[in-house]
Amino acid sequence: MPQGDYLGMTLTVLDLDNENLSYFQHCADHDFHLQQCADPDCALIRYPPGTACPWCSKREFNWVPVDARGEVHSYGEVHHAIQPAFRERAPYMILLVELDTQSGVPTEHEALRVAGNLVDADGNFAGPELVKQVGIGSRMRMVFADVAEGLALPHWTLDEDAAQPDSPWRYPQEVNGV
Repeated sequence: MPQGDYLGMTLTVLDLDNENLSYFQHCADHDFHLQQCADPDCALIRYPPGTACPWCSKREFNWVPVDARGEVHSYGEVHHAIQPAFRERAPYMILLVELDTQSGVPTEHEALRVAGNLVDADGNFAGPELVKQVGIGSRMRMVFADVAEGLALPHWTLDEDAAQPDSPWRYPQEVNGV
């Protein structure tokens, strides 16, 4: 049972949680893998990990390596953190990144999207200046925060090797400082 302290909070993945145990073990190896449906007529990759394919309901799957790069599909900017460990890091962003792998599939509304916090290239929570640079359309790559043996969390940072939009879309109140 992987367990560790992250920002003053205890994180635990229970031994009974087979899918998440495997998912976080891959993350601990800094190697991003997701479940792919084993049915050749489906073969869709899914997130979050689960016991059955959400499209065809088959239970058989394989863990496959996935290129953890993509584009911000949506985000939330937190200004008033409820969790004490996050208060000193506000404002911070939680991103939903549509991966380049399987982008727009099976539909534009059900593409492969992975959530994570915005961090700098070293894996530290992004400061206010980086937060202001990121919005819908920003190009991201995954980095991992080690928590404990067998447990790491996936986060997102700007992909310095990708072309970035001149002005990614942001909520008007964030752009205008309202």
